Amino acid sequence: MRKALRWLLAFTVLIGTLTTAGAATAAEPTATDIKDRLLSVPGVSLVEEKPYPGYRFFVLNFTQPIDHRHPGKGTFQQRITVLHKDVSRPTVFYTGGYSVSTSPGRREPTQIVDGNQVSMEYRYFTPSRPEPADWSKLDIWQAASDQHRIFTALKPIYGKNWLSTGGSKGGMTATYYERFYPRDMDGVVAYVAPNDVVNDEDSAYDRFFRQVGTKECRDRLNAVQREALVRREPLEKKYEAYAAENGYTFTTIGSLDRAYEAVVLDYVWGFWQYSLLSDCDSVPADAKTATDDEIWTSVDTISGFSFYTDQGLSPYTPYYYQAGTQLGAPTIHFPYIERKYVRYGYQPPRNFVPRDITMRFDRGAMRDVDGWVKHHARQMLFVYGQNDPWGAEPFRLGKGAKDSYVFTAPGMNHGANVAGLVADEKALATARILKWAGVAPAAVQENASAARPLAKFDAKLDVRDVEREPTLRP
Repeated sequence: MRKALRWLLAFTVLIGTLTTAGAATAAEPTATDIKDRLLSVPGVSLVEEKPYPGYRFFVLNFTQPIDHRHPGKGTFQQRITVLHKDVSRPTVFYTGGYSVSTSPGRREPTQIVDGNQVSMEYRYFTPSRPEPADWSKLDIWQAASDQHRIFTALKPIYGKNWLSTGGSKGGMTATYYERFYPRDMDGVVAYVAPNDVVNDEDSAYDRFFRQVGTKECRDRLNAVQREALVRREPLEKKYEAYAAENGYTFTTIGSLDRAYEAVVLDYVWGFWQYSLLSDCDSVPADAKTATDDEIWTSVDTISGFSFYTDQGLSPYTPYYYQAGTQLGAPTIHFPYIERKYVRYGYQPPRNFVPRDITMRFDRGAMRDVDGWVKHHARQMLFVYGQNDPWGAEPFRLGKGAKDSYVFTAPGMNHGANVAGLVADEKALATARILKWAGVAPAAVQENASAARPLAKFDAKLDVRDVEREPTLRP
């Protein structure tokens, strides 16, 4: 009886869709140029089109409700981009979880399936922010609903299979989207996605830093970090001059002293997030005999002394707001640094968000997503880097998961990808991505080891380097 009702409902919706489509066809000619088709979608407007060989690339605005539960209470313009290849190809839905690039770029799954790519700027990152901003409407469900509306609007144009993807916070975003709208996508490829289920339990990170890389490299990094705190007074004078020269201020975090320690305590984390073991040769070998300038340069290169200024934090207010309300944030310890040198420790996200923005942490949000992935994941692939601190708390699969995988790329950092997996996992991951996208060649369907990306590597489109981002955020 329930199947019959579902069939009847689907038939009714189909008839209504066909009737509406027929009426539109009778009223006006069907647009054939892809730009015309995109701009015919309600709420879509053109910012600019940029040429790229073999593609059409559009920067667009898409009208979204500020609150998807109450769409009549205001809207904002969300920035999206479309890298168009052909409507006969599958489409990859990408977000990095932050601002969107307005230059043509292709993520790894897009190259693998030789498809189109729709990229979304995460809500509340400028310029995709309502004015004035109601920060209570910045949560993972609202963001997933943004993606759902974009997919629903563009699916009639791009009718083949869709995959969602993203790296770091974007990998988290792709996972949350799947949790709330599991019928939208045909597959998910989530890269280096942290999974902080219990915000107050972060011992996994301490274990990670006790064993990552080699003892020689760990000792070098730890010594430089400690020395930067031992030499706090002269280096803070240098920091003060640097801030004055660049017009930096410290209202949000509270003081230059707090900012200085935050940068220094990010140092070891930042090295492993963005660097490789082979890069350890660039770290001062003997911190105690290194000059002040050598210590400063090493910390600045990896952590960035500009970040915890008001000017550095401001673009990332939406991230820190989410970290302090739903996502969680890691806390690690520094047993090799005497307590007298550490005044504040790892500071909470609250310290990086202006005080006039109210924050309250939801302890159930990540537990819900984690449980859903373990028991309901379908056609999901998680890729982590062996030496990436954010992988210390990964997503894991339970008995309820189907056709889903968690792979770790040996020796890789926060830029881990399918290409960096060991051979058999790389082949399997590529084969599943092709299968989910509906473009797996017959040879691949018979033997996963035959799987290869369908599009040739493009040095401009396929940037493999990890995007440089502020250290202690995914």
